[in-house]
Amino acid sequence: MKYLHSMVRVRDLDAALRFYCEGLGLREVRRREVPQGKYTLVFLSAPGSPESEIELTYNWGSDEDYGSARNFGHLAFRVDDIYATCARLQEMGVAINRPPRDGHMAFVRSPDLISIELLQQGDALPPAEPWASMPNSGQW
Repeated sequence: MKYLHSMVRVRDLDAALRFYCEGLGLREVRRREVPQGKYTLVFLSAPGSPESEIELTYNWGSDEDYGSARNFGHLAFRVDDIYATCARLQEMGVAINRPPRDGHMAFVRSPDLISIELLQQGDALPPAEPWASMPNSGQW
């Protein structure tokens, strides 16, 4: 398993970049604009820690009040076998909130309700049951 990034929702992307980059000294590693989803992802890292990133998520035109519960989005981990990881968590009583229907991505929540994103190492696995037909549940 490899730790990937932490995600923070931001209301003003320019102000956030000024704070994180100019204020804290992080640098922009990459950016992804997603017009169909109306959001922008900006990944930042500290010069001495290029593998540990912060993902800033800016939702275009949103007036949602993130408050203290929505401003921190999720922790993300790359796993060797997303199906085996989800099965192990499910056996422990963890709800699979967003099943890995695509063989690539899933979401679960920690006991403290922190959203955790699981991403398949390498290429997506072929769709498989019970995951392929499992619906989303709860919030993630």
